[in-house]
Parts: sequence; structure tokens; C-alpha cells
Amino acid sequence: MYRILSKATLTPVTTEYVIEAPEIARKAQAGQFVIVRVTEHGERIPLTIADNDIEAGTITIVAQEIGATTQRMKQLSPGDSLASFTGPLGRPSEMENYGNVVLVGGGLGIAAIHPICRSLRAAGNHVIAIIGARTGELLFWEERMRAVTDELIVVTDDGSYGRKALTTIPLKELCEEREIARVWGVGPAIMMKFVALTTKPYGVKTIVSLNSVMVDGTGMCGACRVSVGGRTFFACVDGPEFDAHQVDWDLLFSRQRYYLEEEKRALELFQKEQIKSGQEDAR
Repeated sequence: MYRILSKATLTPVTTEYVIEAPEIARKAQAGQFVIVRVTEHGERIPLTIADNDIEAGTITIVAQEIGATTQRMKQLSPGDSLASFTGPLGRPSEMENYGNVVLVGGGLGIAAIHPICRSLRAAGNHVIAIIGARTGELLFWEERMRAVTDELIVVTDDGSYGRKALTTIPLKELCEEREIARVWGVGPAIMMKFVALTTKPYGVKTIVSLNSVMVDGTGMCGACRVSVGGRTFFACVDGPEFDAHQVDWDLLFSRQRYYLEEEKRALELFQKEQIKSGQEDAR
């Protein structure tokens, strides 16, 4: 059992958890993820390792409450334990001294780029991060990101905080104004697609972390298969990072919708369960 040591609300729909997991913390590298099971009979969901502390033996994960499992997880408190917490999984980000690098984090992707920024900076790179969300109340970890970057650009779609712009606008400006060696993009699939389209004319190698559907996270089920450069890969063991300019984005979008009806049904059942529990408590 993996104990929750602390829990913090970052936005109205986003929660940070610090989990006691010394063996995973010791081995975790930037770009990797864990598979989490909240209850013994619950589904397995992938969550990026947002931070690790070897001395404390902890892993930090950030979850957005969009489905039944993440909403159930939200109900847990410090001291409670997760049924399983498997990792580190996936291939780590490739770390070299590239020069000027840009990392784009959209929404939950902000947490995902945090350890990559830190590792790239430690490798001697000049690290520029662009973080964005639809609105200011959905942004988080701004100061934490400043601590692991040389430059931080904050944008929101509606202009309620930072600069009013999509993340691709400052990215395009940077590609035009400077020599950018490499770009990472992590966030909603549509954002990552447009990051790829933005950098392609400039010939900048661009990496994205694909958030395809995963079940076991070890390459056994094949649910996370993606097409990159005309070849089939499993995001869990061959990725999650791939060349953004080679990804078949239309296939990724369609596969993300594959279990949409089941996900909706699971959420409805969970909500009914909560209503029933509330009624029983009120008696």
C-alpha cells in the first residue's frame, strides 16, 4: 500500500498528491510515469511523475478530476493509501546540453514538464518554459516552474492572468527570434499537435509526451498504441515521448475517444453512488 503523505488543491479541478514510494523515488527520471489504482477493484490510470525526492522517498503526482477514478481519488486524505502505485514506467527524456530549449506545458502538462525542465537545466541548457491554461484559475506551480527555468512565459486563453495568448504564439516568436535547439510539448493532444505545426517550418526537433489510453502500462494490452512515422509503437514502453512531427494525430484523437461511452457511464455510476451515500448519511 502506498500512503498519501500530503494533498493540496491547486485549482478547482486539479490536486497535488505526495506519495510515500521510496523505491520508485530512487529510480524515477524526468519524463516517466506511474500507473495508479485507487481501490482494489478500480481501474489503472497513468499519471506523470511531477517530482521525486530521493531522501524523503516520495513521488509527487498531479491529477485532474475529470473521470470517476480521479474524483474517487480526490476523496482520499493524507494517511490513506492507494491500492497500487506502479513505476517508474516509460522511457526517460533524453538529456543532453542542446543549448536553448523551450518546454510548453498546457493545463496538467505544467506538472509534466517540471522535472524535464529541472533535468535539462542541470545538463547545462538555457531553459525557457511556456505554461498556459484556459483561464488564470486553472494555472498552477508558477513559482515552482520559475525555480527550474531560466525564463518563464505565462499565458491564458482569456487573458485573465499573464499574457492573453495560446501557448503557440510565444513559441512561434521564440523560433523566429532565437536559435532554438529543441522543443518539448506536453498537454492536451490538440495543443501538442499545434506545437508540432508551429515548430515544423523552423526545422526545430520537437518532442511530445503522448497521452494515449493505457491499461497495464507495460506493453501487454496494446491499448496505448500510436502511429509515429508510419510505424506502430506502444506509448507505455516505447514512449511516452515521440517525435511530434511524425505523430499520426488523427489516429491519436480517435483512440482517445475509444472508451468515451464507458468513461461517461463510470462517472455516472460514481455520481449516483455519491448521491446515495449522501442520502444515507443524512438519515
